[in-house]
Parts: sequence; structure tokens; C-alpha cells
Amino acid sequence: MRESLLQLFHRRKKWKLEELRENLHVTSANDLTQLIKTLNELEEERIIINNHSFYSYISSSDVVGKVKDVSKDEFMVSNEDTRIYVEKKYAKNVFEQDEVLAQRENGVWKIKKIFTRGIYKITGEFIKSKKGYRFLSDIDYHRSFVIKNIDDFNIHNHDKAVVKIVKYDNPMMVEIEQIIGNIKDKGVDITSILLENNVRMDFNRSIDKELTQIPDKVGKKDRLNRTDLTDLITFTIDGDDAKDFDDAISIVKKKYGYSLYVHIADVSHYVKEGSAIDQEAYARCTSIYVCDRVVPMLPFKLSNGICSLNPDVDRCTITCQMEIDEHGNCTSYKVYPSLIHSNMRCTYTCVNQLLEGNLQAIRQYEPIYQDLINLAQCASLLNQRSYDRGCIDFNTKEPVIQLNKKGKPVSIKVKPRGFSEQIIEECMILANVCVANYLHKQELPCMYRVHEKPTEKKIEPLIQLTQNLHLLFDYEDISSKSIQTLLESVEDENDFEVVSRMALRSMQKACYSHECTGHFGLAEEEYCHFTSPIRRYSDLVVHRMLRKYCFEKTEGNINKDNKKIEKQSMQMSQKERDAIFVERKVNDYKMAEYMESHQFETFEGTIVSVLEFGFFVELDNCIEGLVPVRSLYDFFEYDALTMTLKGEHTSYSMGQRVKVIVSEVNRQKGQITFGIA
Repeated sequence: MRESLLQLFHRRKKWKLEELRENLHVTSANDLTQLIKTLNELEEERIIINNHSFYSYISSSDVVGKVKDVSKDEFMVSNEDTRIYVEKKYAKNVFEQDEVLAQRENGVWKIKKIFTRGIYKITGEFIKSKKGYRFLSDIDYHRSFVIKNIDDFNIHNHDKAVVKIVKYDNPMMVEIEQIIGNIKDKGVDITSILLENNVRMDFNRSIDKELTQIPDKVGKKDRLNRTDLTDLITFTIDGDDAKDFDDAISIVKKKYGYSLYVHIADVSHYVKEGSAIDQEAYARCTSIYVCDRVVPMLPFKLSNGICSLNPDVDRCTITCQMEIDEHGNCTSYKVYPSLIHSNMRCTYTCVNQLLEGNLQAIRQYEPIYQDLINLAQCASLLNQRSYDRGCIDFNTKEPVIQLNKKGKPVSIKVKPRGFSEQIIEECMILANVCVANYLHKQELPCMYRVHEKPTEKKIEPLIQLTQNLHLLFDYEDISSKSIQTLLESVEDENDFEVVSRMALRSMQKACYSHECTGHFGLAEEEYCHFTSPIRRYSDLVVHRMLRKYCFEKTEGNINKDNKKIEKQSMQMSQKERDAIFVERKVNDYKMAEYMESHQFETFEGTIVSVLEFGFFVELDNCIEGLVPVRSLYDFFEYDALTMTLKGEHTSYSMGQRVKVIVSEVNRQKGQITFGIA
């Protein structure tokens, strides 16, 4: 049916449904259902559009892309390959971030179809005027607003609110959904960003009711059918501010290697599938971490209480016990329900100090000092095995935004990363690999974490960059090892930052899947997420499959569970992308707010991206801004081959160190504009 339809559309661009039925000899009700289903699939794939009176083929000259409101007169429609501009008079009711179809008629671009809306809620501020209260959106969408239910709320001057779009028009018809607070109140700015992006902030009454049934301590029934490991020295290593502890470690040194225990909170023991808590966790899929708070996937009674592997209390866990030989190879493993008693809560900072020989840190962790040394030695062996495999370390930088008591940013630094962070990373990766292998070799359902090989198109800019920098890169046979070798070959520190960033951009996005297709970046054939069920629903799914098929050996329907996981994987992957987007948006907002107090000051940074309209400079503390080509006192041409802006007197290319001055800041858009100092 699909191929026959495509042949018809290649022959003629527009067809009525009756014409399609006639040409395809569709007579029965079943055939008609199949025809409609196939047409809907082609429309979802953006191959055709349904104009209700006829179906129309989307040609290569048409543009399907996302809308950006660039001025009061124009929209920009763009995708990975194309960018075009549409006058607003030819784009009625189109709004920011909509996915649309644009076609060229008589030399003019027009919006012909809105596929999906990108924005459903808007945050803004109420300003009192002589005519009453006006609503000003945080981001200038170049239109006014009519509030339908303004009389239902007690509004004050400078109140922040979330409004829901009722009708896309100009003026925009909206309804107040929530008054967040006054703009002067601490945290209101971040709350508004979270709410605007549909982050679920509260837990409902059904959840509160279920929480009363969950114990605060591990009871007798909880201990049944578990291996008692409470006599085993156990500890957690997390960030200084962490309050929810998913994982704990035990290590026993042997004559020829180590027994490494990774204990993971048994969330599935308390959160039953289909419960109100479970449904809310599935709707969230992940905890969201922003600079002033955590929006948890699970209620605090679970995430910080009975599920958290706090010190000095018994906890229900699932343990992955791995035998590591003297060369760092995992020779065998076991996965089983367990009971642990954490002896100590350690922090990355103090463990790093201990490993560096700090006497105060050594005294603080004296009861487990030898265990930490053994763990560090074991992790070094695991790290060497990861390297030999070709695991890629992009050495990415992460900002730490420090806020004062009023919620204002006062410091932005690069998050330090010592060996203790790498220790935990190596332990968790190995546990994830073992669990994925455990389920995969038995052909049991599992939600895998997969990462595909880069496409030829995505790897092209990296190839071009390496040629510009005269670096050796085996791009004929792209592998994780070849990219690892490339990064090691870069001697210049600035060049490394740029090559590492470009290599990271060339990667496919990791996602979840019911199929085991491997993880390119980690150079692993089998991989899943098992180690963070408090903050990731994907891990909870894996735990449930372990419990159902391996621990309780329940008679399950494998095909049914695989189909369910296939559907869940799409939800997990999308919610993960949404969470990353929100976290970055808050960071961009706070970085812009921080730079407002540094306008017209000079900084030094590295050019990390060069485009036709300018280049992006990243400062040493991760803050990034654009130097527009219009601000440069010269005529510049963009050389796409070398990704360089070439002028008569100077040129700008990736990796170059430059001094910039902060010329403009747009806090709401999270945008910083630099000029060359």
C-alpha cells in the first residue's frame, strides 16, 4: 500500500481521497482502513499533507521546519539544512516553535500548514497601567494578549503568572493558569521557567494517601528473600549537596583481584506498577536538577527517605556483585535482592582529598580508609579496560552556578572533577553492562540504553576540522577507538577543547530502546540504565524485569513486556530531552543574569563555533556568547570549508583565543552578545 501510494504522489502532487481509492482499487472497509492508516503515517513522516479536501505531496523545494519569531514583521523557518524567512502577513496564527510547512509562491514564502504547536504556555508579568493590568510575556513574541479570566484572580503589580494559550492569534487569547508570585520573590524566575516548560512540580492527593502506607523503616516482611549484606562494609560517595542516594559500594580485596558490590536502591519494592506514585513517576520519567532545587521524580518520602541509601540504617537493595581479576576484567557476576547497612556517607570532595593524602580527610574516613584505597585501585584497573575498549572521554565542562540568599547568581565556575567521580562512574558503568548482559543473554525484556554510530553527514564537520588543524584522523572506518585516538593526538589545549566539542556534536543522541543495539560512546555491545531508579524511570523498568523474571520467576508474557517497553522507551527518551532542555534554559537564564552586572567588562575566551552570521565565544567558566559579524569593523566572508570568517585584516576560526567585551544581555532569552575588545 505504501509503495503504491508513493508512486501515485510521484506521478501527481495532489490527490483527492476518492481518486486514491479508485487508482488503488480500494473497495472493502478493511482496505479503506489500511489506506487511511498509511496516509496518516505518511503525513506523520512529513511526506504528504492533508488539506482536508485533498492530499498533497511535500516536494524537495518545500521547507518543513521550526518557527522562530525574529522580528515584528518576519518569522524564520529552519531545519538542519535550510533557513528561510516568511513575512507575518503570509503566516497567520503561526507562533514560536511551531512545526510548519512553507512553500514558495510567486517568489514569496508562505506558511501552508501547521503540523504541531511548540508552545502551549507562556510566562510573563502583570504591569499596572491607567487602563488596568497589562500582561507582558517574558520573551517578546511581538504581540499583545487578551486575558479571558483575569477577574478570577487577585492580581498585584509585577506579579508573575503562567498563562495557557486558548487561541493563537494577534492579540493572543490566553487564560491565567497560575500566579507564581512577585518578581522580587526568591526563586520565582526559575519556577516560571519550569512551569512554562510543563515541568510537573506538585504531587497530588492520591499520592499523599499512598505515601501513608509506605513505612519509614525496613520491616520484617521487607527482609524476606534477600541476601543479608548488613555485615559488609558499605558506603556511598556523592556530591556535597546530594540528599538522595541511589547507589552504595562495597569492596573486598582478594589474592588476585577484587569482589566489587554495587548496591542499588530497590525502588520497585515500594513503588508498585500502576499505583498513583508510579503513574506520576512515569509522567515525569526523570528528576530535574537546576541551580536552586531538584524537581524529583519520586516524592521526598521515597527519594530522600526509605529508598535513599542513608548511613546507619538498613535498606532494601538490588546488588550486582562482580568479580574483578588483577587485570581489571570482570570474570563473573551475580545480581540479587539484598539488604545493606551503609556505614558512612562520603563526598567526592573529601574522597579526592583523601586520595591526594590529605590527613584531615584520612582521619575523617579512617574506618573505611583501606576500602577506599582498594576501590580506587580497582577503579584504575576498570578505567584501563575502558580505555583499551575505546571508551570516549570528551572531558566536557559543567558549570556550577552559585546563588546568594536572594536567588541571584554571584559566582559561576567549572565543576571540579577528580578521580572519585571517575571511580563511581566506572563502577556504575560496569554494573549497567552486567545487568544488560544478564537480561539479554536470557532473552528477557529490558530497556536498553543505546547509542548509534555517527552518520556520515554528522561526522563531516569533524573531518573538516581535523584537516584544517592538520590532525591525523581515520575517518574511513569510524569507531569509538578512532575518535579516542584523535582526541589523544591533540596537543594544544585550545585545539583540544574545540575538537572535543566538535566530536561530541558529531555523535548521535543516546536514547532508550527495547532492542539491544550497543553503545558506541562506551564501546559496549550491551548496556542499560540500572543504577539510578530514584531519579530515572528507565532504571525502575529494568528493576521490574529483574524482579519479575529473575528473582520471583513469574510466568510473564515476554512479547507483551517487550511491546510495553518499546512504548515506554519513546516516553523516556523524550522526557530526558525535555529535562535537558529545561536545565540548560535555567543555566542560560542565570548566566545571562550574572553577566548583566558585568556589562562592558572584558573577558578572554575561546571561539567554539563559527557561522556565517558570527562566532560563539566560550569563556573559561562555561559562559557562552555570540560575536555578531555586523559588530566587526571589517568586511568578512564565511569560508564554510575551513569554518572561518575571513576579513581583509584579520580572520576568526575555531579554537582561537580572543578578548571580548560584554555588549548586550537578554536575560529572558538567555542570550549574551559579545564584541571584540
